[in-house]
Amino acid sequence: MGNPKAFLEIHRQEAGYRPIHDRIHDFGEVEQTLSTRERKLQASRCMDCGVPFCHWACPLGNKAPEWNDALYKGDWEQAYRLLNSTNPFPEFTGRICPALCEKACVLNRFNHEPTTNREDEGAITEAAFREGYIQPRTDIVRNGKKVAVIGAGPAGLAAANDLNLMGFQVTVFEKNEAAGGLLRYGIPNFKLNKAIIDRRIRLLEQEGIEFKYGEAVDVNDAFAKQFDAVVISTGTPTARDLKAPGRELKGVHFALELLSQQNRVLAGMEFSKDERITAKGKDVLVIGGGDTGSDCIGTAHRQGCKSVTQIEIMPKPVEGPEDPQNPWPEWPRTLKTTSSHEEGCNRRWNINTLEFLGENGKLTGVKVQEIDWKPNPEGGRPIMVEKGKPEIIKAELVLLAMGFLKPEHPQYPDNVFVCGDAANGASLVVRAMASGKQTAQKVAAYLQR
Repeated sequence: MGNPKAFLEIHRQEAGYRPIHDRIHDFGEVEQTLSTRERKLQASRCMDCGVPFCHWACPLGNKAPEWNDALYKGDWEQAYRLLNSTNPFPEFTGRICPALCEKACVLNRFNHEPTTNREDEGAITEAAFREGYIQPRTDIVRNGKKVAVIGAGPAGLAAANDLNLMGFQVTVFEKNEAAGGLLRYGIPNFKLNKAIIDRRIRLLEQEGIEFKYGEAVDVNDAFAKQFDAVVISTGTPTARDLKAPGRELKGVHFALELLSQQNRVLAGMEFSKDERITAKGKDVLVIGGGDTGSDCIGTAHRQGCKSVTQIEIMPKPVEGPEDPQNPWPEWPRTLKTTSSHEEGCNRRWNINTLEFLGENGKLTGVKVQEIDWKPNPEGGRPIMVEKGKPEIIKAELVLLAMGFLKPEHPQYPDNVFVCGDAANGASLVVRAMASGKQTAQKVAAYLQR
């Protein structure tokens, strides 16, 4: 703790976003960066608490006080070594992690100005790449055992990375044309530039991991016997659907249909006019109030939509920094306003979707109704009751962003392990990475019996 008074004298300063009138015209990353001096000052605010709740809250167990101290002292290489000791890909979490550690920061309890851990780790990692502190490992001793990883999302990449460094020969099978999973095909470029993923994949390849793309693998007994162990990290591929009348109308899509296609377009892939999903010149309705829905809003603006409305069936979250139901150091379930919301969006809560309306097979609007939630006298989930009269929201494009279904798995051979969202259901990237690392340890223990 280089400056014991910093948390008293220096306020939290976020890098902020590019101006709205500028960023909505491209898919470049919206977040800006602080100067080196400003970043070191932000790192100095970490109090090196006797009980570091940031460490407790992070699924990866990141040692924020240690690498913040190294950053403040200007030892960027040491800061990266400390950060990378728990986090295999801090360039990802430094951009898209919701920063559970910041909500658990003691400063957040006192004045709601926690240390800027997420931005700090992003800055540390970019400096490490820029200064050449990150180089392929050439000292890996192979143990002669082979492991297959099915799925190249954050969980699979984390598992593959750790297993490779342990000496296993790792082959990653990915059904898509490139690695990254939802990092590449779900998260928009304005939050995570895909060159960042490519940079890490090149490093993993140089360290000996083999990637096989365009291969959807059926993990059966025959496949499992080809390897000493198999890790399944295929995520949650099935989105939650909305079986309302008119669902078949042209213009109703799952959120990932839009998001993945737009990312592929930016990567150079071409689609026919009939295949292309675009919000250009349209009134857009996003059903679902989470991060995926927010990503749809930002994408719709960049495609040139006429308007965007986002509806959520659940009540409006608590406004302000504190959540009485989840007090510090727990994660507060409060109202979240993202950079995409700031770009323009009509947000509504307690809205139930009744029917998709259309003419000549094309969507023209959605019939919705305001509802309320009443306590269930028998306990459990509250009961939905009608409140307002049905109304119609004009829309030529509807995006369903209501989450994903937890996969069900058959009985696998003993040498097959499941991790990440494939095992636990849809969650955060940082949790997927933590699960991948934990699974790598389980594989190693199994193969070293």
